[in-house]
Amino acid sequence: MPIMNPEEFALASRRAHQADSVVDVYGVTVGGLRPVVCAGPCSVETPEQILACAEAVRKSGAHLLRAGAYKPRTSPYSFQGLGERGLKLLAEVREETGLGIVTEAVDTDTFDLVEEYADCVQIGARNMQNFSLLRRAGRSVRPILLKRGLCATLQEFLLAAEYVLAGGNPRVILCERGVRTFADHSRTTLDLSIVPAVKRLSHLPIIVDPSHATGVRDAVPSMSLAAIAAGAHGLLIEMHVQPNQALTDGPQAIYPSQLERIVSDTASIAAILAQSKVPQPLI
Repeated sequence: MPIMNPEEFALASRRAHQADSVVDVYGVTVGGLRPVVCAGPCSVETPEQILACAEAVRKSGAHLLRAGAYKPRTSPYSFQGLGERGLKLLAEVREETGLGIVTEAVDTDTFDLVEEYADCVQIGARNMQNFSLLRRAGRSVRPILLKRGLCATLQEFLLAAEYVLAGGNPRVILCERGVRTFADHSRTTLDLSIVPAVKRLSHLPIIVDPSHATGVRDAVPSMSLAAIAAGAHGLLIEMHVQPNQALTDGPQAIYPSQLERIVSDTASIAAILAQSKVPQPLI
């Protein structure tokens, strides 16, 4: 591993906080021995769609619901999300199902609104080094799920988290979601080696998003299990009741039956790992 100066990310470093941090999201603990599965569609589309997806998430045994009300898209002509209406639908679904909500804030203009409705605010890969957004997240009353940028090094990733921590918000969850490489068999390359690297250097919990990393539905189950085996504290998975009709990212969205199997299998792997848990060495 390249030599890094822990003083650069003093608050995120194990030198500052030797024990593993845990983050509470609507009563769900992220960072403990039990892997947390957060699942749902890429975007909120209709009241019927988001409720059906939420019911499938609850039935699977997953712990949190993820869905986007604001969608930063590569093309300005693609579906951009329902905005505040989508947030209101997520709040209604939370009341109906009891599932905590993880959804993305894409800019400082709408952060207050997202914060009002969400139980955990996601900052996406494209915004990992949006420093004004990170500073706003540092003042947030909500936990922050910070995704790794597509070309970000480990140092850059932890320093982005440091912005949030330095702003006064200690509840940060890191998320690996794939990096750009020469590979063309998947959307990006899922860098599972960053999981043990983060756990060695930092006390912050780290989860993995195999959906955006691979972009391929059939690759998500195996990469989910690999992520838990690598030591990830949880998964962020896209699931849709009708993936072929999804307005965004249909090809990577798994079916409810696949989610049920992933939840079951990840619990089994976590149980094995718990039996042979070795404390993380201090840097």
